[in-house]
Amino acid sequence: MAITVVALAGGVGGAKLAHGLAEILAPGSLTVIVNTGDDFRHLGLFISTDVDTVTYTLAGRAHPKHGWGRAGETWQALSTLTELGGPDWFQLGDLDLGLHLYRTARMEAGATLSDITTDICTAWNIQTTILPMTDSPVRTIVETPEGDLPFQKYFVAKRCEPTVKGFHFQGIETAAPAPGVLKAIDAADLVVFCPSNPWVSIDPILAIGEVRSRVHRKPVVGVSPIIAGKTVKGPAARMYADLGIQPSALAVAAHYEDLLKGFVLDEEDASLSREINQLGMQTFTTDTLMRTEKDRVRLANEVMAFARAEVLE
Repeated sequence: MAITVVALAGGVGGAKLAHGLAEILAPGSLTVIVNTGDDFRHLGLFISTDVDTVTYTLAGRAHPKHGWGRAGETWQALSTLTELGGPDWFQLGDLDLGLHLYRTARMEAGATLSDITTDICTAWNIQTTILPMTDSPVRTIVETPEGDLPFQKYFVAKRCEPTVKGFHFQGIETAAPAPGVLKAIDAADLVVFCPSNPWVSIDPILAIGEVRSRVHRKPVVGVSPIIAGKTVKGPAARMYADLGIQPSALAVAAHYEDLLKGFVLDEEDASLSREINQLGMQTFTTDTLMRTEKDRVRLANEVMAFARAEVLE
């Protein structure tokens, strides 16, 4: 019997594991719910960074080196913007720009983010269901000594330099899950937390409406985004340190302690398995670094085998 899986994802690591799962699971059995707290307006365009990263990756269109943006990208529009002294702190490639133009025009005509995402997936022959966490505006705000910063200002413009004091999600109180989100969770045999930033990729999804309580009813496996105290991409380890928490796979497991039945950590962190077991979850140790597409498929197979053996009842 095919297992139905919901994956929560954001960023490059989340997109890579989502791609691996899409490659091994039966058609129609995977739904990826994607963080939208990083979304913002730039140059009048509506940009949904995590949704785009997941979409590009599952469509086989992601930049092979960066993991974000498009393969074969060019930068003519950005170079003109730079020449004119415009705001070029957020790099928009020409291919990427086309998607943002399309999305913005559709949204201004009344379409929702989830409807547009579905139409893009259809146009690019993506068989996996990709759902933004909400169609409502929710913005991740990073609290710093310099004041509150929208996530993209902290992450891109400020290069993660300000010390992190905390986070809040603007608009979260009134935001509803996007159509299909709760239905997908309720129908899932397994929920997977991809190796995404716990603070700014997974937490915003869990904070939407009844998402956390629905996930709490399901078998959940998490994959650590931290290896030997460091992240492959993104500021998760820095955020833990700024908040006075030793960055580690153990810290990630503890972050999700009330939700996880199983946790996958890198072989470099094998010594942490016993402490993670004491949090009440099973552990599986492997090479979690996804250097190639084969690594994505290997890790996805290992996550599913672990879930079948130790987590699913």
